[in-house]
Amino acid sequence: MNEKVAHLYDATHPAILKLIRATVEAAKRHGIWVGVCGEMAGDPVMTPLLLGLGVDELSASPSLVPSVKFITRRVKITEARELAEFALNCESSAEIFARCRKLARGIAPGLFED
Repeated sequence: MNEKVAHLYDATHPAILKLIRATVEAAKRHGIWVGVCGEMAGDPVMTPLLLGLGVDELSASPSLVPSVKFITRRVKITEARELAEFALNCESSAEIFARCRKLARGIAPGLFED
């Protein structure tokens, strides 16, 4: 929300996704759950990706919970994992976001405005 650094925010940057995946893998080796909070966790477009990366818990503002929950209940874990695999092997955050958006819209077209 700081206009001086807002241009740096890119939730689908490949390095960020690799850090999330590394965190999940390390946590699971030690029996620890992983939660994500913030803008990314509250974005229903990102929900399948985060689930596919192995995140256990998403924390969102109350107004966003129904949308995130709706997507969570309807996404197939195989689809989420395929999306995560694509994202981890992709170098373009724009391509990753486009794939996330396509999957989310396919799961719940009524949640998204055109």
